[in-house]
Amino acid sequence: MAGETVRRREEVPAVPMRGDGVANVMKRVLVGPAQGWDGYVMRLFEIGPGGHTPRHRHDWPHINVVVAGRGVLHVDGADYEIVQGSSAFVPANATHQFSSVGEETLQLVCIVPEVGES
Repeated sequence: MAGETVRRREEVPAVPMRGDGVANVMKRVLVGPAQGWDGYVMRLFEIGPGGHTPRHRHDWPHINVVVAGRGVLHVDGADYEIVQGSSAFVPANATHQFSSVGEETLQLVCIVPEVGES
């Protein structure tokens, strides 16, 4: 896959997220080292109605853009409404969680350092 310039979302495998605190979340790795972007990874998360990521924290920040749906971003005890077109920065070591609200799947792009992709 190295050197790919353009890929359609549908061409990238969707992997179900598993673990404590995860519900109805799929992840697609859109761009990363395999495509020639060393050091960073751009992922697309698809969080179905009623779904959420775990409430967690780690040593790296997130850069996020909501591309569809609506939801809530929890950061260090505060909840923020997120809708299509919203952008958000989650600092390193902040406790955070993304939750979908409504009937539509929440889709968000999330960029993290390569260490954050596991």
